[in-house]
Amino acid sequence: MAELSGFDLHPGDRAPPFELQGVDGKTYALGSFRTPYLVVVFWCNHCPYVRAWEGRTIALAERYRAKGVGFVLINSNDARAYPEDSLENMVRRAAEQHYPFPYLVDDSQAIARAYGARVTPHPMLFGPERTLLFQGRIDNDHQHPERVTERYLETAIEQALAGRPVDPAELPVAGCSVKWKPGP
Repeated sequence: MAELSGFDLHPGDRAPPFELQGVDGKTYALGSFRTPYLVVVFWCNHCPYVRAWEGRTIALAERYRAKGVGFVLINSNDARAYPEDSLENMVRRAAEQHYPFPYLVDDSQAIARAYGARVTPHPMLFGPERTLLFQGRIDNDHQHPERVTERYLETAIEQALAGRPVDPAELPVAGCSVKWKPGP
């Protein structure tokens, strides 16, 4: 497990633009998402932390869709070194798990670098102006949902929807490190 902070983006920073292919064959840009709030989560298929939080992330997306919160997942891992994270396997995973959100591939890893993605999962909540409101963990116990006492992402969404400042706005992220391609 990696637990990291020292982020590149901070509360108030604007979301970097992107244009990425989804598992549905469509191309999505940051502007494609018209919801007032957008949760961007750096994700993958193979990470046990992602798999542990997967059902809870799906439930959050479904619960908050009608309240104006969109979700998008971005997989930036090196698929050559981690074949389970290939686009073909992303398509399969999204279908098997009935993802209610776009799942995008960042093959160049440029978007992960622009957002300062550290681990998978690495959730970030952006507001109506696409400024960062929160980044951190989904909750405080990836292994045992029944033991969760702090629902960090859900709390951030609730605070944002209520027009209150998100507190805390940053927490260390925990998960599998992003699998960078070799080279500079």
